[in-house]
Amino acid sequence: MSSLAIITARGGSKRIPHKNIRDFCGKPILAYSIEAAKASGIFDEIMVSTDSEEIASIAQQYGAKVPFLRSESTSSDFATTAEVIREVLLQYRKNGAGYELFCCLYPTAPFVTAQKLHKAADMLARPGVDSVIPVVQFSFPPQRAFVKRGDALQYLHPENERARSQDLEPLYHDAGQFYFCKTKAFLEQQTLVTKAAVPFILPEEEVQDIDNMSDWALAEMKYNIFVSKKGNQ
Repeated sequence: MSSLAIITARGGSKRIPHKNIRDFCGKPILAYSIEAAKASGIFDEIMVSTDSEEIASIAQQYGAKVPFLRSESTSSDFATTAEVIREVLLQYRKNGAGYELFCCLYPTAPFVTAQKLHKAADMLARPGVDSVIPVVQFSFPPQRAFVKRGDALQYLHPENERARSQDLEPLYHDAGQFYFCKTKAFLEQQTLVTKAAVPFILPEEEVQDIDNMSDWALAEMKYNIFVSKKGNQ
């Protein structure tokens, strides 16, 4: 089935300036997503959706295409990933190119590998599956979370106060790396987490949110360990 890799790399990062092209362990962090997509060999085209000429130039240097820039509406702080993807897919259709599958990769996801993309593609090919979402288990069970009510600290779910962690249902959150979807299901449901979504469960050591410079430093440390482990296998 025809497939498109869409790497979403907006230019206006406020907490980490130039975040999507900032040096990460020796090269622009955006390059890792492009290289993983290229190495997988499963995409008919790899494109970067951006509003930045600078990002577009770097993306092209690493082998991605930038056939058009984002519209003003999908370049704002409030535009969702789903809105960006929809715009890209419809613009490709307008240009005469339709894709049955797409993979949305985030530009700050150095832990994505060609092998993971292959596994996700295989999962998407199973009967009844419309999207594959990488997730990671919460390191502490949210069922035992505290909340602050005025000056007092309370359990959010008092009924779980004495529950053992191992007896609580495992809960997961989005790993923030990629989404692999069937285009038809996405456009019909207008969400990346379709009704027939399945989880791609990742270990905590291969997941890191990067929202500030402390996160960035932690991500580089985890990435170096990740690369070292791969080299020793």
